[in-house]
Amino acid sequence: MDLLLCLGALAVVFLLWIKCKGVEYVIVHQRWIFVCLFLLPLSVLYDVYYYVRAWLIFKLCSAPKLHDQRVRDIQRQVREWRNNGGKTYMCTGRPGWLTVSLRVGKYKKTHKNIMINLMDILEVDTSRQVVRVEPLANMGQVTALLNSIGWTLPVLPELDDLTVGGLVMGTGIESSSHIYGLFQHICVAFELVLADGSLVRCSEEENSDLFHAVPWSCGTLGFLVAAEIKIVPAKPWVKLHYEPVRGLENICSHFHEASKNKQNTFVEGIQYTLDTAVIMTGTMTDYAEPDKINRIGLHFKPWFFKHVESYLKRDVGGTEYIPLRHYYHRHTRSIFWELQDIIPFGNNPLFRWLFGWMVPPKISLLKLTQGETIRRLYEQHHVVQDMLIPMKQLQAAITCFHQNINVYPLWLCPFLLPLSRGMVHPKGEEEELYVDIGAYGEPNVKHFEATASTRRLEKFVRDVHGFQMLYADVYMDREEFWEMFDGQLYHKLRDELGCKEAFPEVYDKICKSARH
Repeated sequence: MDLLLCLGALAVVFLLWIKCKGVEYVIVHQRWIFVCLFLLPLSVLYDVYYYVRAWLIFKLCSAPKLHDQRVRDIQRQVREWRNNGGKTYMCTGRPGWLTVSLRVGKYKKTHKNIMINLMDILEVDTSRQVVRVEPLANMGQVTALLNSIGWTLPVLPELDDLTVGGLVMGTGIESSSHIYGLFQHICVAFELVLADGSLVRCSEEENSDLFHAVPWSCGTLGFLVAAEIKIVPAKPWVKLHYEPVRGLENICSHFHEASKNKQNTFVEGIQYTLDTAVIMTGTMTDYAEPDKINRIGLHFKPWFFKHVESYLKRDVGGTEYIPLRHYYHRHTRSIFWELQDIIPFGNNPLFRWLFGWMVPPKISLLKLTQGETIRRLYEQHHVVQDMLIPMKQLQAAITCFHQNINVYPLWLCPFLLPLSRGMVHPKGEEEELYVDIGAYGEPNVKHFEATASTRRLEKFVRDVHGFQMLYADVYMDREEFWEMFDGQLYHKLRDELGCKEAFPEVYDKICKSARH
């Protein structure tokens, strides 16, 4: 009873403090309080509901039947929009706060919202080595199911909440991309509802122009209702080698050599300063040495990027065996390293043991509760960017990042960019090795200004024939945007399929200077 009275008294004092300071003050300056007390428990309930739902639907084999009904409903909505005169553009009815992107899409308020309730895994065909999924199925669902039956995606982006639709219409990458390419390159077919309400399937052999134009189009060619994606046999362990490297030239050389070696199933780098990094190479294996097992995904384990940094501090390499699913979602618990800015003590051993099982808070809930004040602060004092650079320009790119934003750690992920007729392809006539440089955090340069600093990065990326991931804030004007991306096939299909009256151009949908 005394304990309950004490807790009650603390709760009253806490509520009075919030009333005195104001809710906005607490959310902005002491955000960890709100996150720990409200968002973490809500995130757990959110996850439990969707995982149980997905498991039941798949086990009862009801997903394909429900899928057909739901697709017909999407077609009905599109035809109704046409019959009513098509006075505004269409977009998905999914709320903007549910997306992993930090961008706030105001177009949801002015466009016709088409409700798309498609979040299931439809079929796993091991004979064809293909999984057929709906667009709102996320990577957490996919790995939970596929790994349990001995299969996996060749490219499986880290964060649990990334959806198939977002990865198809935008892009996705993983440390196996130096072999398989981007997420779009492991897709074998898409099913879309077009602007006239028709349902079409496209692949390399069928409607191939549309198949190549869909990736990076951000939902401006039609509504994705299903995707067929390659799967490969999985092994239970990843044998991961950590190698600390010093000196920028040495880092780039080692990283390039590791990325060219196709014997490495996984290649990744985390750069902690301009001159220090840890390069990781891994392979899948059936067996693990018991004394080298590290179940890094357990809630009480150190955040992965901190664990990797320990090899740099000790200046010694090492090898570990990590369960496959733990490896795939190694950056999930700390949202790479973004969570240290939200919960500064999140990697403390006591916090991990007591509350680590609730981490991370859902990115969608963080967006929903951030408010305009925090959004403006993040925009002006925080960087979240992924720039895709030719590997041969890696040293120049890191130097450019250091001079303009000075954000560390940097995430380095190599990928093979094959020839394509779509928006993103190499400049030459053959496939080329690229690298994704991910910068997530607070800039440490005195002259940082979000628009000007990002535009300098964007110009460098254009000059070396690189690309900017479109989930992030894009500051280019229209001419600069189409200098970076090849819009020839995209614009041709928008004319042929009647998209200009139905969907905004991708530039108008995602770029800050055009967004409304």
